[in-house]
Amino acid sequence: MLGLAPKAWSSARVEGPVPDRVRGNATRPPFAPERWAEVALMGNTLGFAGDQAGRLLEETEHLVAPDGVLLMEIAPGPGERSRYLARLPPSAVARLLESPVRAILARLDREGYREEPVRHRTPKTFRRFSVTELVDRWRLKGWELLETVAVAPSLGPDPERVQAARKYEKSWSHLLELEEEVGRRPERWTSAAAVLLAVRHPSLKRMIK
Repeated sequence: MLGLAPKAWSSARVEGPVPDRVRGNATRPPFAPERWAEVALMGNTLGFAGDQAGRLLEETEHLVAPDGVLLMEIAPGPGERSRYLARLPPSAVARLLESPVRAILARLDREGYREEPVRHRTPKTFRRFSVTELVDRWRLKGWELLETVAVAPSLGPDPERVQAARKYEKSWSHLLELEEEVGRRPERWTSAAAVLLAVRHPSLKRMIK
């Protein structure tokens, strides 16, 4: 991943130089503590950390500067998708997504959602973290919850339907809006294959206010 970063950066046409790349152990991060305005722990690293998960979480939190933001990805469940969208062919999904998002939501809610079947053998060291246990932890530490959203709870891992929607600007725009709207619902967080959480480190200035 570190080797691919420069090419990906260039392909994305991002302005500015390629960010510094550092290889290190996340349970002993080679960075100064409380110096970073934004820290991201992605790829469900926490779930794969095994018996080092507690230390990894503490070290990650320790990197965030006062008033800084921590963005974390976790995998609470196997994933899910809309029953309604799953039974439509890809071309029909693309046409449906041209409709207003509120109208689409009504159809999705009528038929509900289904959990995805298990696709991979789960390693013994893997652990699923829930949104509740992390949010409770951060609140006790005085951190402020900024946002919680499940990733793609409507279509799930469905490349054919995603690609069909991506061919049309309105369908793609509505799909992104739909996934964000559904993903912010707390009932979608329990079985989600991926949830993003953003929290803010408390600062003395903010606590005084």
